[in-house]
Amino acid sequence: MTPKGDLEMEKMVVVEGSYAVAHAVKVCRPNVISAYPITPQTHIVEDLSQFIADGEIPNCEYINVESEFSALSALVGSSAVGARSYSATTSQGLELMHEVLFNVSGMRMPIVMTVANRAVSAPINIWNDHQDAISQRDTGWIQLYGENIQEVSDMTAQAFKIAEDKDVLMPAMVCMDGFILSHVYEPLVLLEQELTDEYLPSYKPLNVLDPKKPLSFGAFADPNYYTEFRYMQQKAMENALKKIEDAANEFYDVFGRYYGGLIDEYQTEDADIIFMAMGSIVGTIKDTIDKLRQRGLKVGLLKVRAFRPFPAEAIRKVIMDAKVVVVLDKNISLGLNEGALFTETKSCLYNTKNRVPVVGYMIGHGGRDIRMSTIEKIISEAQEVMKSGIKIESQFTDVREELV
Repeated sequence: MTPKGDLEMEKMVVVEGSYAVAHAVKVCRPNVISAYPITPQTHIVEDLSQFIADGEIPNCEYINVESEFSALSALVGSSAVGARSYSATTSQGLELMHEVLFNVSGMRMPIVMTVANRAVSAPINIWNDHQDAISQRDTGWIQLYGENIQEVSDMTAQAFKIAEDKDVLMPAMVCMDGFILSHVYEPLVLLEQELTDEYLPSYKPLNVLDPKKPLSFGAFADPNYYTEFRYMQQKAMENALKKIEDAANEFYDVFGRYYGGLIDEYQTEDADIIFMAMGSIVGTIKDTIDKLRQRGLKVGLLKVRAFRPFPAEAIRKVIMDAKVVVVLDKNISLGLNEGALFTETKSCLYNTKNRVPVVGYMIGHGGRDIRMSTIEKIISEAQEVMKSGIKIESQFTDVREELV
């Protein structure tokens, strides 16, 4: 993120991450909010319900439902009639939405949803990893991952702008690490209403359900037509690559804050070892890099902001000159023994002349702490990879052997 000026420092307040997200949603002027409480996203919708009760979100309907499946199903109806629609969920709640996630994407509804990332059961675990959202990566939703509260707050307005773009019209998840970001108090600048109105115009849908002009949404498609629907969704995702960049640049023009669009780099220019990661772990990696740089180690970081659509070309350009790439995943594809970011990073290098060694680590499952000492240990292993040559593999980190 670009350094804050004196004026922005004066605007800073200290609030809970969930409140910052709720405030960001408020100033985006939604018409319908539908959600079901589930830890750790509950505070977001609690704050939103209070805003509505206090009359702070005009022309907005808050729907109480009996499940997460119903929460998203209700927004299918609201989006179909042209309402700017929002929800929030996590973990098992997101998994319960699975069927409806496909429906929303297939009907090209630009719904925005905050996902407070949390491990999935069983066993029951309420702490953070990315398995919940990663499990939904193929449902046709844009997925953006935030490093800190300021970015998640700002990303909320960007998500609406991207999703509602006429060349995209795809739903978007704004992913924030549960508890680590949702429940922490940090200083940030809340989105100002006047600037948000300048940045995010009112939603003007292309197609709406209207008795005066009858249309069908999600109608039956036989084999003669189904492929073309999937093709159009894919093209919309490809269009979103540029729109995500545009939204970040336009946000900077209005608010003066910039995080990178699809990706962000930290000391990668001369790096022999480049880390790749998503979410709040990025802060720990940056601190470790600063420490290692003082020892003369050339280490950098490539933060992936957009996991869907996957920015393969942007990633390839950054990592091609590295001597080794280290990918950290807070998820696992069981049976493959790889994290999703690692798998897709390898695909970036397929058929390239420069075969950069890539190593993957599955880390932080169920909220296990990721300390600087762990990152330093991984650095030592990456240095061995540099000496030995090409090596592509993935492994768990910090497994307690006495428990297995």
